[in-house]
Amino acid sequence: MTDLLISSAYAQDAGAAPAGGGIEGLVLMALMFAVLYFLMIRPQQKQQKQHKEMVANLSRGDRVVTTGGLIGVIHRVEESEIQLEVAMVDLGGKDKSPVRVRVRRDMVGGMVAKNVGGASAAEEPAEDKSKEKDTPTVS
Repeated sequence: MTDLLISSAYAQDAGAAPAGGGIEGLVLMALMFAVLYFLMIRPQQKQQKQHKEMVANLSRGDRVVTTGGLIGVIHRVEESEIQLEVAMVDLGGKDKSPVRVRVRRDMVGGMVAKNVGGASAAEEPAEDKSKEKDTPTVS
């Protein structure tokens, strides 16, 4: 019985291996930071720079999408905001009135198309409904 207690005491006495020097841990931390910088931080900075350039170069007639999901054509560009034409409303007569929304410039998420012949968002070609009539119905 005493042999069993002595052998377990020797086993507990061995302990863990001594800790390495602090320089290896420091090098590992620096390496991890470098990987983090080049894989995450640097590409994000590049995207921010491209977004700033895109917002600075907005002009009338550009078709854009906002971060909120509105798609339209820029009608007027001001210093801190743009006027976005998102639809045309029929007021009962021959004339159609544009629906315009004021949006902060930095809320423009991206370009949809560059100056598509001056067409507004509401003047997109209508879908051909004749195809729907020709399709057979299943009973």
